Amino acid sequence: MGKILEVKDLSVNYGVVPALRDISFHVDEGEVVALIGPNGAGKTTTMHTISKLIKPKSGEILYCGKSIVNEEPHNLVSMGISQVPEGRGIFQPLTVAENIEIGAYLRKDKEGIKRDKEWVYDLFPRLRERMKQISGTLSGGELQMLAMARALMARPKLLLLDEPSMGLAPVIVEDIFHIIKKINKDQHTTILLVEQNAQMALTASTRAYIIEVGQIIREGSSKELKSDDQIQKSYLGL
Repeated sequence: MGKILEVKDLSVNYGVVPALRDISFHVDEGEVVALIGPNGAGKTTTMHTISKLIKPKSGEILYCGKSIVNEEPHNLVSMGISQVPEGRGIFQPLTVAENIEIGAYLRKDKEGIKRDKEWVYDLFPRLRERMKQISGTLSGGELQMLAMARALMARPKLLLLDEPSMGLAPVIVEDIFHIIKKINKDQHTTILLVEQNAQMALTASTRAYIIEVGQIIREGSSKELKSDDQIQKSYLGL
């Protein structure tokens, strides 16, 4: 399988302060790849740079072999990239159903949209129960589910998930990560997962990169990293 995303020697500064320093990594088609590390390591900066919310100082970002460094953010969805941002970014005055409809705004295939609505409601049964509810009244876990459902309605080739466990109760986190694995398995959707909960990220992913102070310090299969003594002490609390 080919590389769907390739980040090469990417550097980002906030003013004169380096946030990312020549980081390189890739995501192969069909994979779930995790980017893990402590708070302030550069995980969300990496995600924002890929999704064109931050301009890099230098380096290259390739999607399906094509540079997207100079691409406008609003073009990424039509290219097949959907992001679930940290903090979810839901339109809170709208209903659950209206938010899900917005996810398909670029699509014209009415039958496909109808099928995908059923699929996301099957994937997130709680959202089906709350279709007519105003989104701003949902719990944190339900908002995360809604953000993921909305992103999936665009039928992305690459799904970017930024801190999906943030602020959620452990039982909800388990549900979310079970669904992440299901999306990858059932729809073959490629996923880049940025996550502080290293334990869950390594369980859900096939490969992982560890970032600290804006630099990639380790990479490997998730299984290998999960069983590494140093990783267990530093990131898994074992």
